[in-house]
Amino acid sequence: MKLNELRDNAGARLKSKRLGRGIGSGKGKTSGKGVKGQKAREGVALNGFEGGQLPIYRRLPKRGFKNIFRKEYAPVNLGALAKAIESGRIDAALPITEATLRAAGLVRGGKVAGVRLLASGELATAVTITISGASAAAVAAVQAAGGSVTTTVAAKADAAPAA
Repeated sequence: MKLNELRDNAGARLKSKRLGRGIGSGKGKTSGKGVKGQKAREGVALNGFEGGQLPIYRRLPKRGFKNIFRKEYAPVNLGALAKAIESGRIDAALPITEATLRAAGLVRGGKVAGVRLLASGELATAVTITISGASAAAVAAVQAAGGSVTTTVAAKADAAPAA
């Protein structure tokens, strides 16, 4: 086989339909777009348009509240942390920080406010962890393994009683 003999498999590339090449082609004149009007033009975006009737997205009531200032925390499970320690991606003898977890590939995504440790899985190694937040069960599991957890973000206090 030579470079000049390379070919696609039969049927791998479909020939594009040639539009606007005379009435004999079957797709001449209006190129299959019908006649005139907005949809015959280029760059039409009619999503949600209902012909002058009030669209459904405006007829239905708006519900709920979306807090645009909400902080998203990346979850890290104890099981994933234990696997990273076993595989050598994280050194258990050194203090573990959010930067360490990100470098080990346990935290992904750029728009996270921090890392939250969750208790799914088992941890057998004593580790020192400094992260944004941790569940009570995760803190208990790390302490049971002989380690310690320090959180940098204060936990929310329960709702204050009405006066």
